[in-house]
Amino acid sequence: MSQKVLVIEDEPTLARLLSYNLTQEGYEVKVVDHGAEGLQTALGQAFELIVLDIMLPGMNGFEILTKLRQSGVRTPVIILTARNAEEEVVQGLKHGADDYITKPFGVAELLARVSAVLRRSQSEEAREADQPDKVITAGVLSIYPEKYEVVLAGETVPLRPKEFEVLLYLVQRPGVVITRDDLMNVVWGFDYIGGQRTVDVHVSSLRKKLELGQQSVQIESIRGVGYKLVMPKRLGSQL
Repeated sequence: MSQKVLVIEDEPTLARLLSYNLTQEGYEVKVVDHGAEGLQTALGQAFELIVLDIMLPGMNGFEILTKLRQSGVRTPVIILTARNAEEEVVQGLKHGADDYITKPFGVAELLARVSAVLRRSQSEEAREADQPDKVITAGVLSIYPEKYEVVLAGETVPLRPKEFEVLLYLVQRPGVVITRDDLMNVVWGFDYIGGQRTVDVHVSSLRKKLELGQQSVQIESIRGVGYKLVMPKRLGSQL
């Protein structure tokens, strides 16, 4: 059965290019040219992937991403950004995007990124299905791997899927320095085409969401290397 891809793009030529090449590759493609309509389509139908432009009429891509993730939709999203628009990339990742493509782009790059994101998504689903029902605790932090849920001092912390996976990998290795490359390979996969900036953006977001003084775990930067998770100083941990 063909994998379904939703393309939310209002520029007709680019929308046709995306639709044609994805269809030729065997995907079932639906194109929507309006932001609000694209959001409703993504909420109302099941897709394996969403290709999302940032600048859209009615509702921009950042707003769509935010509402999708707030609604619990975990469908992988690839955003389309302008050349040299690093801020768009950073904001897109912060809002829950899984990858990005910079315009203009070649067909080979498009298909490679789509294939890579879909492979990672399928691998994650398989891991979740095999994951035992358990809880990992570190001070006032509780992590439920099978639910992708994090509770901090009794309050649920909303994390994007990749933020959760970064936190889980670090908390299972307290005190161990994890390089950016390691995090990229484990969380995003060996075939991920994006740069290490992706890791930094997700770690920065995690830090803000886990702030609770010394009772919470801390993610420490190791200059030029990567990150290390430091356990709470006053409370023990159970792993």
